[in-house]
Amino acid sequence: MKKEEKISKKDTREVIVTGLSFVLGTFLLALCYNLFFVPNDIVIGGVSGLAIVFNELTGFNTEAFIYIANIVLLLVSYVFLGREDTQRVLLGTFLYPLFITFTAPIATFLLNYITFSEFLITVVLASLMYGVSNGLVYKYGYSTGGSDVLVRLLCNYLHFNEGTGVIIVNIFIILAGAFVFGIDTATYAIIINLVGSVLVDKISIGISNSKKFMIYTRESAKVKKVIEKDVKTGYTIFPTEGGYSHKKGAMIMCVIRNRDVNLFKSKILEIDPSAFFVINDCYEVQGGVKRSNLPF
Repeated sequence: MKKEEKISKKDTREVIVTGLSFVLGTFLLALCYNLFFVPNDIVIGGVSGLAIVFNELTGFNTEAFIYIANIVLLLVSYVFLGREDTQRVLLGTFLYPLFITFTAPIATFLLNYITFSEFLITVVLASLMYGVSNGLVYKYGYSTGGSDVLVRLLCNYLHFNEGTGVIIVNIFIILAGAFVFGIDTATYAIIINLVGSVLVDKISIGISNSKKFMIYTRESAKVKKVIEKDVKTGYTIFPTEGGYSHKKGAMIMCVIRNRDVNLFKSKILEIDPSAFFVINDCYEVQGGVKRSNLPF
């Protein structure tokens, strides 16, 4: 019974953490929109970007546009994508516009005190805030709705992968912004998107502080000694067969701290100059007899 209670408490904590992450990310995203994008006519994509373009062309209120567009796209999602996909974007569809309304006066107040002589500083801060907020939203699989529905439609009906779908939708919206506001603001939007996407990946996946080595060598005994004595970590041996030579062999897999990578590479090549090895970023390690020596 105690074990079940522990599992239940753990699940409850995870739900709270994921929920708070989504709410905080959505709040920061809305604040970023009102603080940086609307005052500077930066169209970074999505329904909120279209709202800025539409406001410039017609004078229609950006908040009202986002509410209407999100509701219309939610209905489109239910009709063409089904109930399950619609549930995934339901909360964000309403919470994001509400936070835009809520943060508008906050942004107005802050803009009285936040002024920069160089616009580049604004772009940098907008990039950081945009990336962090989206990272918090997407880390646990949430969505703010809106243009995410268009991306899912492209994926389902035109068979694009999700990354391609996002690029297509955002390029179209950024080009609309470039047509209305000029190439300068479009360039800023592209920079913010690029920096933001990097931050989203880092927040969602993590920062790699170790490397995974896959090593094929004829001097496996000597390499294993280096791993055990110098690097002081564990390793796993996989039986292999050469695709061209069909010779039997073994491949060593181990995880190395970033600070030991160059030293380890040089020692492998010193032992066997013809050694074959592949190095990958490693974001998480669980278990292992030498886990205490790894920075996780």
